[in-house]
Amino acid sequence: MTPSHRLAALLTIGCLVAPAFGQDRAEIDPTKIIGNRELPKVLYIVPWKKPLPGDLAGRPPVSVVDEALAPVDRDVFRRQVRYDKLEQEHAAAVAAPASPAPVAH
Repeated sequence: MTPSHRLAALLTIGCLVAPAFGQDRAEIDPTKIIGNRELPKVLYIVPWKKPLPGDLAGRPPVSVVDEALAPVDRDVFRRQVRYDKLEQEHAAAVAAPASPAPVAH
């Protein structure tokens, strides 16, 4: 075996053995947290006071359903549509960057 082959063999063996030294790890026992096993696993929520009889009876005085199904006045609706359109145009004008004025040559 030539000296260059010996050197290559020693370097190869050295590279294979070196990672074995770096694999030493400390073994630490994992932490275990155990709660009180005598406590119940269920939570009961009990009201401290009974509700008044008038609190839950009937429909609510103001309902979104009533508002959605109410008749619409034509003039009020058109005015609201025009207002919303103007608001959208204003918001678009504010959001759009101002274009520079054209330069005359």
